[in-house]
Amino acid sequence: MCLAIPARVVEIAADDQAIVDLGGVRKNISLALVEDVQVGDYVIVHVGYALTRLDPEEAEKTLTLMAEAGLTEQAAAS
Repeated sequence: MCLAIPARVVEIAADDQAIVDLGGVRKNISLALVEDVQVGDYVIVHVGYALTRLDPEEAEKTLTLMAEAGLTEQAAAS
């Protein structure tokens, strides 16, 4: 099974790279597949690539549900 999860972009780097926050863990990902991503946007991340931008409200709901199910340690930061 594959899992793509919402992550908040905290920094845009060179060469279509970004740093995202995944429940307090920061990870370097590629933005090569998504256009016009800005700091603060939520993206769906799968195997190190942002696949699409996500509505912040939907991202928060998904992260909260994942935390309640014990799949993550904490809900998304507001």
